[in-house]
Amino acid sequence: MAAHMSHCRSWGRVQRFGIAVYRKYSSGSRYPNISLSAPLPGIPKPVFASVDGHEQCETKITTLENGLKVASQNKFGQFCTVGILVNSGSRHETKYPSGIAHFLEKLAFSSTAQYGSKDEILLTLEKHGGICDCQTSRDTTMYAVSAEVKGLDTVVSLLSDAVLQPRLLDEEIEMTRMAVRFELEDLNMRPDPEPLLTEMIHAAAYRGNTVGLPRFCPVDNVEKIDKKLLHAYLRSYYCAERMVLAGVGIEHEQLVACARKYLLDVKPVWGASTPTNVDLSVAQYTGGIVRMDKDMSDVSLGPTPIPELTHIMIGLESCSFLEEDFIPFAVLNMMMGGGGSFSAGGPGKGMFTRLYLNVLNRHHWMYNATSFHHSYEDSGLLCIHASADPRQVREMVEIITREFIQMAGTAGEMELARAKTQLKSMLMMNLESRPVIFEDVGRQVLATGTRKLPHELCDLISNITASDIKRVTTKMLRSKPAVAALGDLTEMPSYEHIQAALSSKDGRLPRMYRLFR
Repeated sequence: MAAHMSHCRSWGRVQRFGIAVYRKYSSGSRYPNISLSAPLPGIPKPVFASVDGHEQCETKITTLENGLKVASQNKFGQFCTVGILVNSGSRHETKYPSGIAHFLEKLAFSSTAQYGSKDEILLTLEKHGGICDCQTSRDTTMYAVSAEVKGLDTVVSLLSDAVLQPRLLDEEIEMTRMAVRFELEDLNMRPDPEPLLTEMIHAAAYRGNTVGLPRFCPVDNVEKIDKKLLHAYLRSYYCAERMVLAGVGIEHEQLVACARKYLLDVKPVWGASTPTNVDLSVAQYTGGIVRMDKDMSDVSLGPTPIPELTHIMIGLESCSFLEEDFIPFAVLNMMMGGGGSFSAGGPGKGMFTRLYLNVLNRHHWMYNATSFHHSYEDSGLLCIHASADPRQVREMVEIITREFIQMAGTAGEMELARAKTQLKSMLMMNLESRPVIFEDVGRQVLATGTRKLPHELCDLISNITASDIKRVTTKMLRSKPAVAALGDLTEMPSYEHIQAALSSKDGRLPRMYRLFR
C-alpha cells in the first residue's frame, strides 16, 4: 500500500513538471546532483534594483539663514538616522573647568521644555521604533536618533528640544555627578586599560592644551560643575554656525523643511549665543611622558585571572585630517596593524601586519602590540600600545622603538598592496551601516563643509606609493615622542633614553651597565 502511494506521488510530480525536470532536479537519492548555477526552468527572471550613477550616494548640503548646515544622504529602507553634531568637545574647555563635555553627554535627552522627563522622550521615540544616544569626543558632540522615516517630524522636533531647550534640573545634575563618579571608578578598575592610556598619551603629547585636556571629568571638578557654568559654556558653543543637522535614509527637501520648522528661529533656553567667546586655540604638540605607577595584580581576578601586565604607549606627531598626508598615515597605520597575542586569526584579521609578524610572532612574552591613529583638525598622533610582564618592560620598549625606526624603510610591494586593500575594505564595510554613514556625513560637513564620497577616498588610497609612506614617516620621526606608562614601572627606561632610541639609526635604547642586580 505504502509503495503504491509513493508511486502515485512520483507520477504526480512527473505530470506537473515533465519527466526531464523530474530526473534532473529530483531530490531523491537516485538523482542527487542539482545544478546551483543554472536557473530552474519555468521560473521568471528576477529583476534587481539598480543604482543610477552616483545619484544614490551623493550627499546634499544646504545652509540655512542662521548658519546651520543641513546634510543628508538617501538610503533605501524604512528607518533613518538623524542627529545634530556640534563643534564642541573637551578641547574647548580651556576657559572652563574640565569635564563640561562629559557632563553634557550624561545630561543629554533628559527633561526639556517640551518633555517632562527622559522616560517621556523614550516613550515618544518608541511609537516610531526609535532609540537615542549622545556621544562626546575631544572635538565633537553628537546627538543622534534612529527611528522610522514616518516619524521624521517628531524626531527633529525632539532633537531641537534636547539640544536647545534642556531644563538641567538640580536633581538631574546630581544624578549626573553620581554617574560621572561611577564611570571614573570603573575607568581605573577595568581590565582593558586602553581608554585610560589614550587619555594619558593625549595629556603627554599636548600638555595642558586643546586635545590634551581631559576628556573625562577630573574628580576635583565633579562638584564645581553646575547649571550656571553649563549655561555659560552652552552660550558660547551651542550656536547654529557651529552645528550640522545630518540625516541618512531621508529625502533632503523633507529634512530641510523640518530644520526650518524647528531649528531656524528657536531661542535657546540660555539666551542669545555669544560665539565671540569661542576658544580658537591651535593644538600645540609638546611631547613628553605621563607615568602612573599602579598595582595591576588584582585588575582581573577569578578562575582565569589576567596576568599582571605593564602597559606602554609611545606616540609621535602625525598630521590633521585636513592635510593630504592623512591618507598615507592611514595606510601606514593599517600596515602596522597588530592586536592581542590570543587573536583567533583568519582572513582579514591583520595577521600579516608588521606588529604581528615582527613583534607578536617573534616574542611570545608580549601580550599585545597595536597601532592607533588619532587625527584632529589641526594635529594628529600615531601611537603603538604594547603590554608585557613588568620584568620585560625595557625589552618591550626597545622592540617598539625599533618598529618606529623601521617604518622609515621602503615598504614591500605586497605588504603595501595588502594594507591599501584592507583599508579600503574596512572603509566600505563600515559604510554599509546607517549610523556610521550618518557620523561620517556629519563629521565631514562639520569640519570641511563638504563630504568626500567613498569612491573618492578609495581612489586616494589606491594612489599611495611606498615613497609617500617613507616621506611621512621621516617627517614624523623628527617630532619628540609622547609616552604613556601604566603599571609596575620599575624597569621602565627614562624618557631621554626613549628619545635617544627614536633618534638613532636602529632604534636601540642606550646600554645600561649595572654593578649589582
